[in-house]
Amino acid sequence: MKIALIGYGAMGKLIERLAVEKGHEIAAVIDDSVAGLSAEELGEKLKGADVAIDFTVASAVRRNVEACVVAGVPLVEGTTGWHDERHEIEHLVRESIGAMVFGANFSIGVNLFYRITNFAAELFAKFPEYEAFIEEQHHSRKKDAPSGTALKLKDIVAEHISSDFSVSATRAGNIPGTHRVGFDGPADQILLEHTARSREGFAFGAIMAAEWIVGKTGFFEFTEVVGEIIGK
Repeated sequence: MKIALIGYGAMGKLIERLAVEKGHEIAAVIDDSVAGLSAEELGEKLKGADVAIDFTVASAVRRNVEACVVAGVPLVEGTTGWHDERHEIEHLVRESIGAMVFGANFSIGVNLFYRITNFAAELFAKFPEYEAFIEEQHHSRKKDAPSGTALKLKDIVAEHISSDFSVSATRAGNIPGTHRVGFDGPADQILLEHTARSREGFAFGAIMAAEWIVGKTGFFEFTEVVGEIIGK
């Protein structure tokens, strides 16, 4: 599989190494030097790739999606913080018969954590004396707060618990990505926690999503990819 990397920071370099180890080829590397390119110009650079993986910044997502549409290349979108544009981007992908898979978090562990949280929230919804809360912590370089993962967890819990609950975010030092979902009652507290030890979990998930999206059309969330794998 020929992969185009959009963004060549720490995640881009890690994906490159792991993808090559899995036998894939890096067809193109799009770094900061092309930040001023139009979607059409970027699309020309992506042609010939089987799939593109984007880990850049939220402000560049729409252009990168448009470029992949121009090139006819499916996209794995690992950038977060573009939720306000989701409706327009989904329309663009579907209207052009393109292909895109996105996720608040591409870690396999986090996506299983979503399912555990869903099950727990369904149980605790039957006992209103327990109140839910969500906490997340990241290093000070992470810009969006709360994280996309925390907002996804909020949506999952809110499917079962309609009362308002707290979502808090901490940005400091070099804290690894940590997410907690808690249920606090009069006599006890139940706490679910996921802590990322390295970026490799995100990179492996992004590569898996790239392998999955090739040959498909549509607008997918990474949870659907994981769900299909679990179903098999």
